Amino acid sequence: MHADVDGVLARVRAQECESLDRLFEFLRIPSISADPAYTDDVARAAQWACAQLRQIGFNACVMPTKGHPMVVARSDGPAGYEGPRFLYYGHYDVQPADPLELWDSPPFEPVIVDGPRGKRIVARGAVDDKGQVVAILEAMRAWVKVHGTLPCAATVILEGEEECGSEHLEPFLRENTELLRADACVVSDTGMWDVETPAITTSLRGLVYQEVTVRGPDKDLHSGLYGGAVPNPVNVLASIIAQLHDANRRVTLRGFYDDVVETSPRVLEQWRTMGFSETEFLAGAGMKEGFGEAGRSAVERTWSRPTCDANGFFGGYTGKGAKTVIGSFATAKVSFRLVAKQDPMKVVAAFQQFVLERLPPGCRAEFQSFGTNPAVQVAAESPFLGAAERALEKTYGRKAVLIGSGGSIPAVGAIQRIIGAPALLVGFGLDDDCVHSPNEKFELACFHGAMRSHAAMLAEFGRMRV
Repeated sequence: MHADVDGVLARVRAQECESLDRLFEFLRIPSISADPAYTDDVARAAQWACAQLRQIGFNACVMPTKGHPMVVARSDGPAGYEGPRFLYYGHYDVQPADPLELWDSPPFEPVIVDGPRGKRIVARGAVDDKGQVVAILEAMRAWVKVHGTLPCAATVILEGEEECGSEHLEPFLRENTELLRADACVVSDTGMWDVETPAITTSLRGLVYQEVTVRGPDKDLHSGLYGGAVPNPVNVLASIIAQLHDANRRVTLRGFYDDVVETSPRVLEQWRTMGFSETEFLAGAGMKEGFGEAGRSAVERTWSRPTCDANGFFGGYTGKGAKTVIGSFATAKVSFRLVAKQDPMKVVAAFQQFVLERLPPGCRAEFQSFGTNPAVQVAAESPFLGAAERALEKTYGRKAVLIGSGGSIPAVGAIQRIIGAPALLVGFGLDDDCVHSPNEKFELACFHGAMRSHAAMLAEFGRMRV
Protein backbone atom coordinates (compact mmCIF):
# COMPACT_ATOMS: atom_id res chain seq x y z
CA MET A 1 0.00 0.00 0.00
CA HIS A 2 2.77 2.44 0.96
CA ALA A 3 5.92 2.70 -1.14
CA ASP A 4 7.94 4.45 1.58
CA VAL A 5 8.91 1.41 3.62
CA ASP A 6 12.40 2.85 4.02
CA GLY A 7 10.94 5.86 5.80
CA VAL A 8 9.28 3.54 8.31
CA LEU A 9 12.49 1.62 8.85
CA ALA A 10 14.31 4.91 9.42
CA ARG A 11 11.70 5.83 12.01
CA VAL A 12 12.16 2.47 13.75
CA ARG A 13 15.87 3.22 14.08
CA ALA A 14 15.28 6.79 15.22
CA GLN A 15 13.00 5.69 18.06
CA GLU A 16 15.15 2.79 19.31
CA CYS A 17 15.94 4.48 22.64
CA GLU A 18 12.27 5.35 23.23
CA SER A 19 11.29 1.79 22.30
CA LEU A 20 13.75 0.42 24.84
CA ASP A 21 12.35 2.75 27.52
CA ARG A 22 8.84 1.48 26.83
CA LEU A 23 10.01 -2.14 26.98
CA PHE A 24 11.67 -1.48 30.34
CA GLU A 25 8.40 0.00 31.68
CA PHE A 26 6.63 -3.19 30.66
CA LEU A 27 9.31 -5.45 32.12
CA ARG A 28 9.14 -3.73 35.50
CA ILE A 29 5.57 -4.97 35.97
CA PRO A 30 5.76 -8.42 37.68
CA SER A 31 2.84 -9.94 35.77
CA ILE A 32 3.22 -13.49 37.13
CA SER A 33 -0.05 -15.14 36.15
CA ALA A 34 0.41 -18.38 38.10
CA ASP A 35 0.66 -16.68 41.51
CA PRO A 36 -2.53 -15.07 42.92
CA ALA A 37 -0.35 -12.66 44.88
CA TYR A 38 0.43 -10.90 41.57
CA THR A 39 -3.14 -10.61 40.27
CA ASP A 40 -3.12 -6.80 40.50
CA ASP A 41 0.20 -6.66 38.64
CA VAL A 42 -1.16 -8.87 35.87
CA ALA A 43 -4.11 -6.49 35.51
CA ARG A 44 -1.69 -3.52 35.51
CA ALA A 45 0.29 -5.09 32.66
CA ALA A 46 -2.92 -5.52 30.66
CA GLN A 47 -3.80 -1.86 31.18
CA TRP A 48 -0.28 -0.81 30.17
CA ALA A 49 -0.47 -2.76 26.91
CA CYS A 50 -3.94 -1.42 26.18
CA ALA A 51 -2.75 2.17 26.70
CA GLN A 52 0.14 1.63 24.28
CA LEU A 53 -2.19 0.28 21.61
CA ARG A 54 -4.48 3.27 22.02
CA GLN A 55 -1.49 5.61 21.62
CA ILE A 56 -0.67 3.90 18.35
CA GLY A 57 -4.23 4.46 17.14
CA PHE A 58 -5.98 1.16 17.79
CA ASN A 59 -9.48 0.84 19.16
CA ALA A 60 -8.33 -1.09 22.22
CA CYS A 61 -9.87 -2.41 25.43
CA VAL A 62 -9.21 -4.78 28.30
CA MET A 63 -11.78 -7.57 28.25
CA PRO A 64 -12.49 -9.68 31.35
CA THR A 65 -12.44 -13.47 31.56
CA LYS A 66 -13.03 -15.72 34.56
CA GLY A 67 -9.28 -15.48 35.07
CA HIS A 68 -6.82 -12.84 33.90
CA PRO A 69 -8.05 -10.35 31.27
CA MET A 70 -7.45 -10.24 27.54
CA VAL A 71 -6.28 -7.15 25.69
CA VAL A 72 -7.99 -6.78 22.29
CA ALA A 73 -7.33 -4.00 19.79
CA ARG A 74 -8.43 -3.38 16.20
CA SER A 75 -7.31 -1.18 13.34
CA ASP A 76 -8.96 -1.21 9.91
CA GLY A 77 -5.93 0.04 8.01
CA PRO A 78 -5.93 2.77 5.34
CA ALA A 79 -9.09 4.10 3.75
CA GLY A 80 -10.49 1.73 1.13
CA TYR A 81 -8.30 -1.16 2.24
CA GLU A 82 -9.40 -4.46 0.65
CA GLY A 83 -6.66 -6.83 1.74
CA PRO A 84 -6.53 -9.51 4.42
CA ARG A 85 -6.86 -8.86 8.14
CA PHE A 86 -4.01 -10.04 10.36
CA LEU A 87 -4.47 -11.20 13.93
CA TYR A 88 -1.40 -10.66 16.10
CA TYR A 89 -1.23 -12.94 19.16
CA GLY A 90 1.11 -12.52 22.13
CA HIS A 91 1.05 -12.72 25.91
CA TYR A 92 1.83 -10.20 28.61
CA ASP A 93 2.13 -12.61 31.55
CA VAL A 94 5.44 -14.10 32.66
CA GLN A 95 6.82 -17.06 34.55
CA PRO A 96 7.69 -16.86 38.26
CA ALA A 97 11.25 -15.65 38.81
CA ASP A 98 12.27 -18.34 41.31
CA PRO A 99 14.93 -19.20 42.32
CA LEU A 100 15.75 -15.55 42.96
CA GLU A 101 19.23 -16.27 44.29
CA LEU A 102 20.35 -17.45 40.84
CA TRP A 103 19.65 -14.11 39.18
CA ASP A 104 22.60 -11.77 38.65
CA SER A 105 20.24 -8.78 38.96
CA PRO A 106 16.66 -8.36 40.25
CA PRO A 107 14.34 -10.05 37.71
CA PHE A 108 11.92 -7.12 37.46
CA GLU A 109 14.57 -4.41 37.29
CA PRO A 110 15.69 -4.76 33.65
CA VAL A 111 19.33 -4.08 32.85
CA ILE A 112 21.52 -4.06 29.77
CA VAL A 113 24.69 -6.07 30.12
CA ASP A 114 27.52 -7.13 27.84
CA GLY A 115 27.44 -10.58 26.26
CA PRO A 116 29.41 -12.49 23.61
CA ARG A 117 27.10 -11.10 20.88
CA GLY A 118 27.02 -7.53 22.19
CA LYS A 119 24.53 -5.89 24.52
CA ARG A 120 21.63 -7.88 25.95
CA ILE A 121 18.50 -7.08 27.96
CA VAL A 122 18.16 -9.14 31.13
CA ALA A 123 14.82 -9.41 32.95
CA ARG A 124 11.95 -11.83 33.43
CA GLY A 125 9.82 -11.59 30.29
CA ALA A 126 12.61 -10.02 28.21
CA VAL A 127 12.13 -12.48 25.35
CA ASP A 128 9.10 -14.48 26.54
CA ASP A 129 7.08 -12.61 25.50
CA LYS A 130 7.18 -8.92 26.43
CA GLY A 131 10.20 -8.06 24.31
CA GLN A 132 8.70 -9.70 21.25
CA VAL A 133 5.30 -8.06 21.85
CA VAL A 134 6.88 -4.62 22.20
CA ALA A 135 8.82 -5.17 18.97
CA ILE A 136 5.51 -5.62 17.14
CA LEU A 137 3.95 -2.57 18.78
CA GLU A 138 6.97 -0.40 18.00
CA ALA A 139 6.91 -1.44 14.34
CA MET A 140 3.23 -0.48 14.22
CA ARG A 141 3.98 2.80 16.01
CA ALA A 142 6.57 3.68 13.36
CA TRP A 143 4.11 3.03 10.52
CA VAL A 144 1.50 5.28 12.09
CA LYS A 145 4.07 8.01 12.82
CA VAL A 146 5.23 8.06 9.18
CA HIS A 147 2.00 7.37 7.29
CA GLY A 148 -0.79 8.07 9.78
CA THR A 149 -2.10 4.51 9.49
CA LEU A 150 -1.05 0.88 9.32
CA PRO A 151 -0.71 -0.49 5.78
CA CYS A 152 -3.15 -3.33 6.50
CA ALA A 153 -6.04 -4.26 8.78
CA ALA A 154 -4.80 -5.68 12.07
CA THR A 155 -6.25 -7.08 15.27
CA VAL A 156 -4.11 -7.64 18.36
CA ILE A 157 -4.94 -10.09 21.15
CA LEU A 158 -2.67 -10.28 24.19
CA GLU A 159 -3.30 -13.07 26.67
CA GLY A 160 -2.66 -13.00 30.42
CA GLU A 161 -2.64 -16.75 31.10
CA GLU A 162 -0.21 -18.26 28.60
CA GLU A 163 2.28 -19.09 31.33
CA CYS A 164 -0.29 -20.83 33.54
CA GLY A 165 -2.19 -23.01 31.07
CA SER A 166 -4.42 -20.65 29.01
CA GLU A 167 -7.48 -22.01 30.82
CA HIS A 168 -9.80 -19.24 29.66
CA LEU A 169 -8.44 -18.65 26.16
CA GLU A 170 -10.62 -21.12 24.25
CA PRO A 171 -13.89 -19.95 25.87
CA PHE A 172 -12.88 -16.36 25.06
CA LEU A 173 -12.14 -17.23 21.44
CA ARG A 174 -15.50 -18.99 21.07
CA GLU A 175 -17.38 -16.06 22.62
CA ASN A 176 -15.58 -13.47 20.44
CA THR A 177 -15.05 -15.29 17.17
CA GLU A 178 -16.41 -12.52 14.97
CA LEU A 179 -14.47 -9.80 16.79
CA LEU A 180 -11.24 -11.76 16.24
CA ARG A 181 -11.93 -13.03 12.72
CA ALA A 182 -8.81 -12.78 10.54
CA ASP A 183 -7.12 -14.27 7.49
CA ALA A 184 -3.84 -15.12 9.23
CA CYS A 185 -2.43 -15.12 12.76
CA VAL A 186 1.04 -13.69 13.35
CA VAL A 187 2.82 -15.06 16.41
CA SER A 188 6.21 -13.84 17.63
CA ASP A 189 6.95 -16.25 20.49
CA THR A 190 9.48 -18.46 18.71
CA GLY A 191 13.13 -18.14 17.70
CA MET A 192 15.76 -17.34 15.08
CA TRP A 193 18.26 -19.82 13.67
CA ASP A 194 21.11 -17.66 15.02
CA VAL A 195 21.65 -13.99 15.83
CA GLU A 196 22.26 -13.15 12.15
CA THR A 197 19.83 -15.57 10.49
CA PRO A 198 16.05 -15.14 10.70
CA ALA A 199 13.74 -18.12 10.88
CA ILE A 200 10.11 -18.97 10.28
CA THR A 201 8.74 -21.85 12.32
CA THR A 202 6.64 -23.99 10.02
CA SER A 203 5.62 -26.66 12.52
CA LEU A 204 4.79 -26.91 16.19
CA ARG A 205 4.17 -30.31 17.69
CA GLY A 206 0.92 -30.91 19.53
CA LEU A 207 0.67 -32.48 22.95
CA VAL A 208 -1.30 -35.18 24.73
CA TYR A 209 -0.49 -35.58 28.41
CA GLN A 210 -2.00 -38.47 30.33
CA GLU A 211 -1.58 -39.73 33.88
CA VAL A 212 -2.40 -43.40 34.38
CA THR A 213 -2.73 -45.16 37.73
CA VAL A 214 -2.88 -48.95 37.93
CA ARG A 215 -4.46 -50.29 41.13
CA GLY A 216 -4.21 -53.86 42.41
CA PRO A 217 -4.37 -54.96 46.07
CA ASP A 218 -6.48 -52.83 48.39
CA LYS A 219 -3.40 -52.06 50.54
CA ASP A 220 0.39 -52.40 50.47
CA LEU A 221 1.43 -56.01 51.04
CA HIS A 222 4.51 -57.80 52.40
CA SER A 223 6.43 -58.95 49.33
CA GLY A 224 7.60 -62.09 51.09
CA LEU A 225 4.08 -63.21 51.99
CA TYR A 226 2.32 -62.17 48.78
CA GLY A 227 5.05 -61.88 46.14
CA GLY A 228 4.27 -64.15 43.18
CA ALA A 229 0.67 -64.66 44.32
CA VAL A 230 -0.87 -61.27 43.47
CA PRO A 231 -0.29 -58.73 40.68
CA ASN A 232 2.26 -56.06 41.52
CA PRO A 233 1.01 -52.72 40.06
CA VAL A 234 4.57 -51.40 39.71
CA ASN A 235 5.59 -54.43 37.64
CA VAL A 236 2.37 -54.31 35.63
CA LEU A 237 2.64 -50.62 34.74
CA ALA A 238 6.38 -50.81 34.06
CA SER A 239 5.73 -53.63 31.60
CA ILE A 240 2.99 -51.64 29.86
CA ILE A 241 5.19 -48.54 29.54
CA ALA A 242 8.02 -50.69 28.14
CA GLN A 243 5.70 -51.96 25.40
CA LEU A 244 4.95 -48.44 24.10
CA HIS A 245 7.94 -48.65 21.71
CA ASP A 246 9.10 -51.36 19.34
CA ALA A 247 12.68 -52.33 18.49
CA ASN A 248 12.94 -49.38 16.07
CA ARG A 249 11.69 -46.97 18.78
CA ARG A 250 8.41 -46.40 16.97
CA VAL A 251 5.30 -45.91 19.09
CA THR A 252 3.15 -49.04 19.18
CA LEU A 253 -0.30 -47.52 19.80
CA ARG A 254 -2.81 -48.84 17.26
CA GLY A 255 -3.15 -46.33 14.40
CA PHE A 256 -0.62 -43.90 15.88
CA TYR A 257 1.05 -43.14 12.53
CA ASP A 258 -2.04 -43.34 10.34
CA ASP A 259 -2.48 -39.56 10.10
CA VAL A 260 1.19 -38.53 10.20
CA VAL A 261 2.17 -36.31 7.26
CA GLU A 262 5.75 -36.42 6.01
CA THR A 263 7.66 -33.13 5.95
CA SER A 264 7.85 -31.58 2.48
CA PRO A 265 11.03 -32.25 0.44
CA ARG A 266 11.68 -28.50 0.26
CA VAL A 267 11.79 -28.16 4.03
CA LEU A 268 13.78 -31.37 4.54
CA GLU A 269 16.39 -30.21 2.06
CA GLN A 270 16.76 -26.91 3.86
CA TRP A 271 17.14 -28.71 7.18
CA ARG A 272 19.88 -30.86 5.69
CA THR A 273 21.87 -27.84 4.46
CA MET A 274 21.42 -25.31 7.29
CA GLY A 275 24.46 -26.34 9.31
CA PHE A 276 22.79 -28.13 12.21
CA SER A 277 25.35 -30.03 14.30
CA GLU A 278 23.89 -33.13 15.90
CA THR A 279 27.09 -33.56 17.91
CA GLU A 280 26.76 -30.09 19.46
CA PHE A 281 23.04 -30.60 20.00
CA LEU A 282 23.63 -33.83 21.91
CA ALA A 283 26.57 -32.36 23.83
CA GLY A 284 24.20 -29.73 25.23
CA ALA A 285 22.38 -32.61 26.94
CA GLY A 286 25.57 -34.32 28.07
CA MET A 287 25.17 -37.08 25.49
CA LYS A 288 27.38 -38.44 22.70
CA GLU A 289 25.02 -40.80 20.91
CA GLY A 290 21.56 -40.04 19.57
CA PHE A 291 18.52 -42.21 20.28
CA GLY A 292 15.06 -42.32 18.80
CA GLU A 293 13.03 -43.45 15.82
CA ALA A 294 15.31 -45.45 13.52
CA GLY A 295 16.24 -43.90 10.20
CA ARG A 296 15.53 -40.32 11.28
CA SER A 297 17.95 -37.48 12.04
CA ALA A 298 17.85 -35.58 15.33
CA VAL A 299 16.25 -32.61 13.54
CA GLU A 300 13.47 -34.78 12.14
CA ARG A 301 12.92 -36.55 15.47
CA THR A 302 12.48 -33.30 17.38
CA TRP A 303 10.78 -31.11 14.79
CA SER A 304 8.59 -33.31 12.63
CA ARG A 305 8.08 -36.78 14.12
CA PRO A 306 5.61 -37.82 16.83
CA THR A 307 6.97 -39.19 20.09
CA CYS A 308 5.97 -40.84 23.34
CA ASP A 309 7.77 -40.28 26.65
CA ALA A 310 7.22 -41.34 30.22
CA ASN A 311 7.69 -38.14 32.23
CA GLY A 312 7.38 -39.65 35.68
CA PHE A 313 6.81 -42.98 37.43
CA PHE A 314 6.08 -43.76 41.07
CA GLY A 315 4.53 -46.43 43.26
CA GLY A 316 5.33 -48.68 46.21
CA TYR A 317 8.12 -47.55 48.50
CA THR A 318 10.26 -44.65 47.23
CA GLY A 319 12.00 -43.54 50.43
CA LYS A 320 15.56 -44.19 51.54
CA GLY A 321 16.70 -47.69 52.37
CA ALA A 322 14.67 -50.86 51.85
CA LYS A 323 11.05 -51.72 52.49
CA THR A 324 9.85 -55.01 51.04
CA VAL A 325 6.33 -54.18 49.93
CA ILE A 326 4.07 -54.73 46.97
CA GLY A 327 2.46 -51.33 46.55
CA SER A 328 -1.27 -51.10 46.05
CA PHE A 329 -0.88 -48.78 43.05
CA ALA A 330 1.58 -47.36 40.53
CA THR A 331 1.30 -44.13 38.54
CA ALA A 332 2.97 -42.99 35.34
CA LYS A 333 2.84 -39.64 33.60
CA VAL A 334 3.04 -40.08 29.83
CA SER A 335 3.22 -37.42 27.13
CA PHE A 336 2.86 -37.68 23.36
CA ARG A 337 4.19 -35.02 21.02
CA LEU A 338 2.03 -34.97 17.90
CA VAL A 339 2.54 -33.74 14.35
CA ALA A 340 0.21 -32.38 11.70
CA LYS A 341 -3.10 -34.20 11.11
CA GLN A 342 -2.84 -36.36 14.24
CA ASP A 343 -6.02 -36.11 16.31
CA PRO A 344 -5.21 -35.71 20.02
CA MET A 345 -8.44 -37.39 21.11
CA LYS A 346 -7.69 -40.44 18.93
CA VAL A 347 -4.32 -40.71 20.63
CA VAL A 348 -5.94 -40.45 24.07
CA ALA A 349 -8.37 -43.23 23.18
CA ALA A 350 -5.62 -45.42 21.70
CA PHE A 351 -3.40 -45.00 24.76
CA GLN A 352 -6.15 -45.82 27.22
CA GLN A 353 -7.16 -48.87 25.20
CA PHE A 354 -3.50 -49.93 25.02
CA VAL A 355 -3.28 -49.90 28.82
CA LEU A 356 -6.63 -51.60 29.42
CA GLU A 357 -5.82 -54.45 27.03
CA ARG A 358 -2.68 -55.28 29.02
CA LEU A 359 -4.11 -55.28 32.53
CA PRO A 360 -4.04 -58.68 34.30
CA PRO A 361 -7.06 -59.90 36.27
CA GLY A 362 -7.38 -58.11 39.58
CA CYS A 363 -6.03 -54.76 38.34
CA ARG A 364 -7.86 -51.66 37.14
CA ALA A 365 -6.69 -48.41 35.58
CA GLU A 366 -7.63 -44.78 36.18
CA PHE A 367 -6.76 -41.96 33.77
CA GLN A 368 -6.40 -38.20 34.13
CA SER A 369 -5.78 -35.78 31.27
CA PHE A 370 -3.49 -32.75 31.52
CA GLY A 371 -3.74 -31.41 28.02
CA THR A 372 -4.77 -32.26 24.44
CA ASN A 373 -3.45 -29.82 21.85
CA PRO A 374 -3.19 -30.45 18.10
CA ALA A 375 -0.03 -29.80 16.11
CA VAL A 376 0.35 -26.75 13.89
CA GLN A 377 1.66 -26.97 10.33
CA VAL A 378 2.28 -23.98 8.07
CA ALA A 379 1.84 -24.79 4.39
CA ALA A 380 5.07 -24.23 2.45
CA GLU A 381 3.05 -22.57 -0.33
CA SER A 382 1.27 -20.15 2.03
CA PRO A 383 1.23 -16.59 0.60
CA PHE A 384 1.61 -15.26 4.14
CA LEU A 385 4.78 -17.31 4.61
CA GLY A 386 6.06 -15.95 1.31
CA ALA A 387 5.38 -12.37 2.45
CA ALA A 388 7.30 -12.98 5.66
CA GLU A 389 10.21 -14.54 3.76
CA ARG A 390 10.51 -11.45 1.54
CA ALA A 391 10.40 -9.08 4.51
CA LEU A 392 12.99 -11.02 6.51
CA GLU A 393 15.36 -11.20 3.54
CA LYS A 394 15.03 -7.43 3.10
CA THR A 395 15.84 -6.90 6.78
CA TYR A 396 18.73 -9.35 7.21
CA GLY A 397 20.12 -9.60 3.69
CA ARG A 398 19.77 -13.39 3.77
CA LYS A 399 16.96 -15.86 3.34
CA ALA A 400 15.01 -17.00 6.39
CA VAL A 401 15.47 -20.61 7.47
CA LEU A 402 12.30 -22.67 7.70
CA ILE A 403 12.50 -24.56 10.98
CA GLY A 404 10.34 -26.76 13.15
CA SER A 405 9.79 -26.74 16.87
CA GLY A 406 9.52 -29.74 19.13
CA GLY A 407 7.53 -27.72 21.63
CA SER A 408 3.91 -26.61 21.67
CA ILE A 409 2.09 -23.27 21.82
CA PRO A 410 -1.50 -24.31 22.64
CA ALA A 411 -2.92 -20.88 21.77
CA VAL A 412 -1.77 -21.18 18.16
CA GLY A 413 -3.72 -24.38 17.62
CA ALA A 414 -6.78 -22.96 19.36
CA ILE A 415 -6.77 -19.82 17.21
CA GLN A 416 -6.34 -21.85 14.04
CA ARG A 417 -9.13 -24.24 15.03
CA ILE A 418 -11.68 -21.73 16.38
CA ILE A 419 -10.96 -18.51 14.50
CA GLY A 420 -9.86 -20.23 11.30
CA ALA A 421 -6.70 -18.12 10.96
CA PRO A 422 -3.62 -20.06 9.75
CA ALA A 423 -0.51 -19.37 11.79
CA LEU A 424 2.59 -17.43 10.75
CA LEU A 425 5.29 -18.04 13.37
CA VAL A 426 8.12 -15.51 13.17
CA GLY A 427 10.13 -15.11 16.37
CA PHE A 428 13.42 -13.54 17.39
CA GLY A 429 14.58 -15.49 20.44
CA LEU A 430 17.72 -17.61 20.66
CA ASP A 431 18.29 -21.04 22.18
CA ASP A 432 20.39 -19.60 25.01
CA ASP A 433 17.90 -16.92 26.10
CA CYS A 434 17.21 -18.74 29.41
CA VAL A 435 13.47 -18.78 28.81
CA HIS A 436 11.68 -19.69 32.09
CA SER A 437 15.06 -19.67 33.86
CA PRO A 438 17.07 -17.15 35.91
CA ASN A 439 18.79 -14.40 33.89
CA GLU A 440 16.33 -14.55 31.00
CA LYS A 441 17.63 -12.27 28.27
CA PHE A 442 16.90 -10.81 24.85
CA GLU A 443 19.83 -9.83 22.67
CA LEU A 444 19.61 -6.13 21.82
CA ALA A 445 20.46 -7.01 18.21
CA CYS A 446 17.48 -9.39 18.14
CA PHE A 447 15.15 -6.75 19.61
CA HIS A 448 16.22 -4.22 16.99
CA GLY A 449 15.99 -6.82 14.23
CA ALA A 450 12.52 -7.81 15.39
CA MET A 451 11.23 -4.24 15.16
CA ARG A 452 12.64 -3.76 11.67
CA SER A 453 11.38 -7.17 10.53
CA HIS A 454 7.83 -6.55 11.72
CA ALA A 455 7.84 -3.16 10.00
CA ALA A 456 8.94 -4.81 6.76
CA MET A 457 6.36 -7.60 7.14
CA LEU A 458 3.60 -5.02 7.58
CA ALA A 459 4.66 -3.51 4.26
CA GLU A 460 4.39 -6.90 2.56
CA PHE A 461 1.00 -7.56 4.20
CA GLY A 462 -0.27 -4.21 2.93
CA ARG A 463 0.43 -5.25 -0.65
CA MET A 464 -1.64 -8.44 -0.40
CA ARG A 465 -5.23 -8.84 -1.56
CA VAL A 466 -7.81 -11.35 -0.36
